[in-house]
Amino acid sequence: MGEWKEQKLNDLVSINQRSIDKHYPHKIIEYLDTGSVTRGKIESFEYVEIEKAPSRAKRLVSKGDIIISTVRPIQRHYAIMNSVNPNTVVSTGFAVITCKDTINPYFLYYYLTQDEITNYLDIVAEGSTTAYPSITPNVISELDIPLPPLPEQQSIASVLSSLDDKIDLLTRQNKTLEALAETLFRQWFVEGAEEGWETGKLGDEFDFTMGQSPPGSSFNEDGNGIIFFQGRTDFGFRFPDARVYTTEPKRYAKKFETLVSVRAPVGDMNLAIEDCCLGRGVAAFRYKHNSTYHTYTYYKMKSLMAQIKQFEDNGTVFGSIGKDDFKKLENTIPPKELIKKFKAEASPLDEKIFKNTIQIRTLSRLRDMLLPKLMSGEIRVY
Repeated sequence: MGEWKEQKLNDLVSINQRSIDKHYPHKIIEYLDTGSVTRGKIESFEYVEIEKAPSRAKRLVSKGDIIISTVRPIQRHYAIMNSVNPNTVVSTGFAVITCKDTINPYFLYYYLTQDEITNYLDIVAEGSTTAYPSITPNVISELDIPLPPLPEQQSIASVLSSLDDKIDLLTRQNKTLEALAETLFRQWFVEGAEEGWETGKLGDEFDFTMGQSPPGSSFNEDGNGIIFFQGRTDFGFRFPDARVYTTEPKRYAKKFETLVSVRAPVGDMNLAIEDCCLGRGVAAFRYKHNSTYHTYTYYKMKSLMAQIKQFEDNGTVFGSIGKDDFKKLENTIPPKELIKKFKAEASPLDEKIFKNTIQIRTLSRLRDMLLPKLMSGEIRVY
């Protein structure tokens, strides 16, 4: 394998090459704003008439271009454009980076999205004199990059892409599984609800624990004590991430209990991925008649979100919902036998979501460990 050479990024890429001009042929554009992409995941495009498009809808992109938001880089609004339509347009809030033949776009994407680079761009942005922390495209083009020969660039990108592809596949599978379980719940308990079912309050069917914050002096990020959730900050898809721990827990949730955010924003939901401590911004719910009915509890609470989220706008500065408010929520109570049947049908879907989540987290840790080592040449790919 050849030697690595440090090069200036300016010699390897072009930035913001093309923008809409008077000759642009499309009347409808597929527009991507900075807020619609995070950590490589594009959530959605907006389809708008060119005459009604936002003023920032100007930047043209090609397949393989890298887009990085120049405002608040620490928010990680970046992606590589794996597919592009003729009418795709992105915000001028992005720096659009086009690679020359001497650098692999995916290799560069992984290099630019390392935490070390993101943190550097954030430091520069915070020192800017603009209204918002921001960088200019020149800050990116002036970066120095250690560059291996092109075949090794392609091999490195292939290793990292294979991990990202597997993570993406499992993530999409989880969303499909949740949609299936949610559809089943709706068919059985919402569309299929019968007039003879008991009506009551939420407290008739579920027990719950309101959180209480431990002393701030007990918090740590070193793994000492028990996982602690103050609010929905660490909530993710289905399960929260372990970030903060406490050595002086006050209130607890058991593994797989349903967690609900009770302070602004009210109503965000997750499942406890393991036993944890609850701060005052979270409540934990369990089915009163069988605490192992985690799947039913989760989807039932989700079905009540319209009622719960009303407390987000309750006339106070910050929305919140309390213990008595939960107890008084209107609730239709299905027969226990039907709930038992739903558990048997839907629990395997949730178990697969859990297993996928563990695998996603394992692969993500592996990727994050390999990324800086591959990019520095500490680990070589032959």
